[in-house]
Amino acid sequence: MTTTWLVVTDPLDLCALGRLVPGLPVDSIVIGDRALADSSARTGVRSVHWIEPVEGVPADAYAAAAADIVLGAAPGLVATTATAPASRAVVGVVAARCRASVLSGVTGVSEAGDALEVTGGAAGNAVVATWEVSGPLCAFIAPADEAPAPGVAVGLTPHPDAAPRPSRVTVSAAAVASGLADAARVVGVGRGLRSRADLAMVEALAGSLDAELACSMPLAEDLGWLPKDRFVGRSGQQVSPRLYLAVGLSGAPQHLQGVRGAKVIVAVNSDPEAAIFRAADYGIVGDLYEVVPALTAVLASD
Repeated sequence: MTTTWLVVTDPLDLCALGRLVPGLPVDSIVIGDRALADSSARTGVRSVHWIEPVEGVPADAYAAAAADIVLGAAPGLVATTATAPASRAVVGVVAARCRASVLSGVTGVSEAGDALEVTGGAAGNAVVATWEVSGPLCAFIAPADEAPAPGVAVGLTPHPDAAPRPSRVTVSAAAVASGLADAARVVGVGRGLRSRADLAMVEALAGSLDAELACSMPLAEDLGWLPKDRFVGRSGQQVSPRLYLAVGLSGAPQHLQGVRGAKVIVAVNSDPEAAIFRAADYGIVGDLYEVVPALTAVLASD
């Protein structure tokens, strides 16, 4: 039986539970306030080990202490989402110490004899890949749509002596809102864009529409072409504009989750079979490098 641990430093991490090995007990290590620990205790896990950060100390500083607790149980699987930096830090420490395999974008885990069978998206979620992993596995789980329904709470095991690494938050400043939440029009861009310099072309289109600019998660998280508060999706911004213009976006489920409140979706993609067209009210099949300047020119002439 695989010993399974869930790392929780953010409520969204609880949404990983539905992807884990069905029927196997899960232990949680929680770094956060009492409310987060109590929420974790009501999700059907076997136990909750709780570290409450000292005021002014970031959760990441407890990564080594949390890893000590997890590794003391000789885990076969350690999982979290890729959303919270502190959760990633804990899993990283565990993986380094026990020389575990690490997989991201995982959508399901099951037992296959003495090994684990893992499924996940590959090639930009264009295909589903299956891996068989022997030995410890650290997995970054694609979160399910929602956390398990609250049930009977298990008791908490606090760790008041958990020592953080010497780091403190010295300055906190409110981030400037992106404006996406209240925007009437949004232009979203995806991996169909070939280079960062070409963003100027899409920005011109957004300007001609008096629209906010958004993007898919890879453009913000992986490439850094736009700030992270500009990516739209299940784990990013949720938008409800009157018009959402999707440029060079394939229509991955994670992204579509963030635009399901849009009144009208218009898609531009060179692939007539792209999933985005199934969600769109109107579609333009064509090269965005031809379509976007043409649309901008028409709008500018009005």
